[in-house]
Amino acid sequence: MTKPREAPSPERQKWQAFAVCVAVAALTILDLSKVNVGLPSIEASLGAGPTALQLIVAGYALAFGLSLVPSGRLGDLKSRRLMFVVGLTAFTVASLLCALAPSIELLVAARILQGVAAGIQMPQVLGLIQQLFQGKERARAFGFFGAIIGVSTAFGPTLGGLLIAIGGPEDGWRLLFWMNIPLGLAAIVFALRLLPKASTAPSGHNELDLFGIVLLGLTIFTLMLPFVLTTGQGDDPLRWLFLIGFVVFGAAFIRWEQRYKASGRSPVVHFSLFSLASYRNGTLIATVYFCALPATFLLTTLYLQQGLGLEPVYAGMVTIPFALTSAVAAFYGGRLVERYGRSLVVLGLLLVAVGFVALLLAAILTPPEITPYAMGVGMLLAGTGGGFVISPNQTLTLAEVPVEMGGVAGSMGQVGQRAGTAIGTAAAVSTFYSVIAGAGGADGAGLVEYHEAYRNGFFVVLALISVALVLGLLDLRGRKTGKVTSYSSD
Repeated sequence: MTKPREAPSPERQKWQAFAVCVAVAALTILDLSKVNVGLPSIEASLGAGPTALQLIVAGYALAFGLSLVPSGRLGDLKSRRLMFVVGLTAFTVASLLCALAPSIELLVAARILQGVAAGIQMPQVLGLIQQLFQGKERARAFGFFGAIIGVSTAFGPTLGGLLIAIGGPEDGWRLLFWMNIPLGLAAIVFALRLLPKASTAPSGHNELDLFGIVLLGLTIFTLMLPFVLTTGQGDDPLRWLFLIGFVVFGAAFIRWEQRYKASGRSPVVHFSLFSLASYRNGTLIATVYFCALPATFLLTTLYLQQGLGLEPVYAGMVTIPFALTSAVAAFYGGRLVERYGRSLVVLGLLLVAVGFVALLLAAILTPPEITPYAMGVGMLLAGTGGGFVISPNQTLTLAEVPVEMGGVAGSMGQVGQRAGTAIGTAAAVSTFYSVIAGAGGADGAGLVEYHEAYRNGFFVVLALISVALVLGLLDLRGRKTGKVTSYSSD
């Protein structure tokens, strides 16, 4: 007679569910970075122009940002497990459509659908971590989470370059999307088996503010769209008029949410969350940091491939030192944050700034034959700092947020990050391409012009990192002077 299998302990069940969450988060984040190295291949294969290429990168971030908050709210109110599976299934289907896309228009449409799906599942990841862990254990979990996200962000270009090398210069980019399909299907099976079914929503707070969701969506859309449409090559100046819509819809959203809550109902966003200094400041730091980080990887990829003529796989390898050191630093950062708090984040931002300066100097001052290796040194230093930013900042940001609001609180932070990705990428890459366009385009630009383009684009990145560092120092000063506000649901 076979002995019945023992049920896993609650502790083991928690970490199994966590493993599913971080694996799917890694898959989602990979699609923000690995596709960058595929842009020249997509351009050659489908005849894509600058606007279409920008939409493939920033359009994904735009769709991601639009779906985050309503999905986080639905997960908090109904079932994070259900929303997780819905998002993951849609992400897998959208990846299949991307892989099969016969034209650039269909690829852009499928990519935007993929971004929506990513925005559905990501808030559930953060909400589930909040739900599963407390105290020091939560800090440890976010340490692992930050390590995985750091590896995914920085290894994305290397993985993308390797897949293109395997698939060939014309259609190798399709493998970037084909790889998501078996991984997505496996993750769906594990999610159904391992994720907790219980909802954390308090009774009597199950309504969904649909009009508020529409207003918030319009606010995010009109903020991000003009940046998504910015390429640095013949852009329509009228696109900035969308920012007027951002102001109008944003004011209407705030007003509606205040009235909705005053009537005794539960709004989309509890603005009282922003009375928490830890949440408010952490969200601002993450937003500005994510303005700079994806732009750095994209600028570096463009410079190495177009300026130095490296193959995608070798251009991607330059980010490996960042991936490795950020993973190690994030792991230890999750353990050290309880002791050092915001000081650890400030140290990380300082190291990132120093590493990025070294990266820029290596790009424009070293001989081309050693430039990739020298840039790898800058990436190594910046990655160490990056690991001390993402994981500890995430822990500090959500430390005082009530568990039942974990999904929507995490999704608001993710909205900031995705908006930051669109804005920072647009600002840096349009600066890069404006120099190249002034030199007669890619065919007319030489190494000197690519040096200038990378330098000018990187000045945008360094300015953003400086702002993040200032925000970290201000938050640290506020903590030392005792200017901390507790959460209130009123």
